[in-house]
Amino acid sequence: MPNQVKLTFDDHVPLQLVLGSAGEGAVAEELCRGAGVGLHVRGSEVILEGEPEAVALIERLLRQMVALAKAGTPVSPADLARGLELLRRDPRAELRGVFEDVILTKSGSRRPIGPRSLAQKNYVESLRRCDLTFGVGPAGTGKTYLAVAMGVRMLLDKRVRRIILARPAVEAGESLGFLPGTLEEKVSPYMRPLYDALHDMLDGEKVMRMMEHGTIEVAPLAYMRGRTLSETFVILDEAQNTTVEQMKMFLTRIGLGTRAVVTGDPSQVDLPDGQRSGLGHALRILRNVEGVAICPFTAADVMRHALVQRIILAYDRDSRRQRGRSAREPVLPDPVDVDGEADVH
Repeated sequence: MPNQVKLTFDDHVPLQLVLGSAGEGAVAEELCRGAGVGLHVRGSEVILEGEPEAVALIERLLRQMVALAKAGTPVSPADLARGLELLRRDPRAELRGVFEDVILTKSGSRRPIGPRSLAQKNYVESLRRCDLTFGVGPAGTGKTYLAVAMGVRMLLDKRVRRIILARPAVEAGESLGFLPGTLEEKVSPYMRPLYDALHDMLDGEKVMRMMEHGTIEVAPLAYMRGRTLSETFVILDEAQNTTVEQMKMFLTRIGLGTRAVVTGDPSQVDLPDGQRSGLGHALRILRNVEGVAICPFTAADVMRHALVQRIILAYDRDSRRQRGRSAREPVLPDPVDVDGEADVH
């Protein structure tokens, strides 16, 4: 039988921050409908209607989120879905442990940068604890952004002397020399996401000074060969586009006092046909190596527009259908030419 619960908050401002204004409030209403709960708001009162278990879940969510907002933690209606996912996985979870974890504050604002999902929280803890961390999963889950934030934090705390950000940039490989401009101008378009993250976290002039002094370096993976990196926070982004040999080269650059992070999405490999991804190979052989953390992300951890999450899920469903269809199809013999010999392609 449907249950009705009335929640009364002593301050409507934190409640409004969580539920949003008129336009944003639709996010909270849609979330509650998806959970099978009716939501009615009047000032500082909230009425929840639905099955007892579902109502209890939304009540825990709202009470914890409003408490966070009241304590001054920046929250928005978009955070409700992430909080709900956390409580679904663990009904006794304390959202404060995730949402109050701040790596640093965004440049030019008071907005904190930190984890916003359980997977992100585990990832951040691994970045703090382990010498080598793999962040693996779809785009938009914050793998690279949080790694850059942690690198900046450790640099500001003087736990490392420099940050190096690298990408394999398949398009910027052997053909790089044929492009016009200086090396920096040739490489810059492929490194833009890393520059954007840095400028989010540090003043633009400070970023430029650090790059001029070599404190921050953004470079193609090819330029890592032959180097030994000590007291460095080094990030390899888009690692699914490394070959096995390139990945081994990168991982063996790690020196004393260095923290390494490898991020990538195994479903978006741009390597030429026939080349194995170094990311997939490394994940397989390093899974049980001490000092290595592997942190998986899923579509549920996407921090971008909600549509991105639905798009990723649609592609995942299509990929599973394709694999199922291939498994059901009979294996046909190789085509044979008129002389009775198999064609070789």
